[in-house]
Amino acid sequence: MAVSVDTVRNIAAPIVSAAKLDLEDVTVDRVGRRDKVCVIVDADGGVDLDVIAKVSGDISTALDGEPQIQDAPFVLEVTSPGVDRPLTETRHWRRAHDRLVVVDMTDGRTVKGRVVSSDDQSATVAVSGEMQQIPYEDVSKAVVEVEFDRKKDT
Repeated sequence: MAVSVDTVRNIAAPIVSAAKLDLEDVTVDRVGRRDKVCVIVDADGGVDLDVIAKVSGDISTALDGEPQIQDAPFVLEVTSPGVDRPLTETRHWRRAHDRLVVVDMTDGRTVKGRVVSSDDQSATVAVSGEMQQIPYEDVSKAVVEVEFDRKKDT
């Protein structure tokens, strides 16, 4: 019997919420004879490894006791999202404050700039010194661009 994404999500959601984290995603992939269950969590300010370890243990214990998957061999991974995660929720934009983003707009334009602020409807992005309001409904895809050599403003 395979591990169900919905079952994992239903078990993990209250555990993740109790730890004051957001449940970003749950995936289940077949790897050899086992399922790889990946639970992705995040929080404002990032996630602490001790909190991830605690949440991982709690989810593992809960999954081990779930009758629907007791006989399904699986490996559990609890992790935070990578930097390449698309910005799809308002909280993602909030967490990208002061980060460089590349935004593909629904009209075909691409905007590259630094997130200055965000709210429930849009983000303000500094593009070459000019502020641009970007409504989320006009975004087809947005990601944080990794900066290895950012010079701090003085």
